[in-house]
Amino acid sequence: QVQLVESGGGLVQAGDSLRLSCAASGRTFSTYTMGWFRRAPEKEREFVAAISWTGDITRYAEPVKGRFTISRDIAENMVYLQMNSLKPEDTAVYYCAASSSGLTGEGAEYRYWGQGTQVTVSS
Repeated sequence: QVQLVESGGGLVQAGDSLRLSCAASGRTFSTYTMGWFRRAPEKEREFVAAISWTGDITRYAEPVKGRFTISRDIAENMVYLQMNSLKPEDTAVYYCAASSSGLTGEGAEYRYWGQGTQVTVSS
């Protein structure tokens, strides 16, 4: 069992930065692929980024490549999403998720989900 709690969301202006955090609990956290997803109003949930259980392999969705960075601190059971050069189209609820599959961008492969944190980017 893994429990996930996101934090760090907020209201920022275009061009600003935010760092989202995901606190994980559970003995097997270190063995899970961790991912970030987002859901914008009236849109489907979409993959943002994922990081391997070792922390040395990452994967990003095209819209965020070069702007967002995912990282994890296994010792502290934390996952982070550093978001730079934010755009209004990044506005969404951001979710942290854990998967026992490989480095996947498929939401269905993620078994555990947090409650989400709202990110709003004004123009």
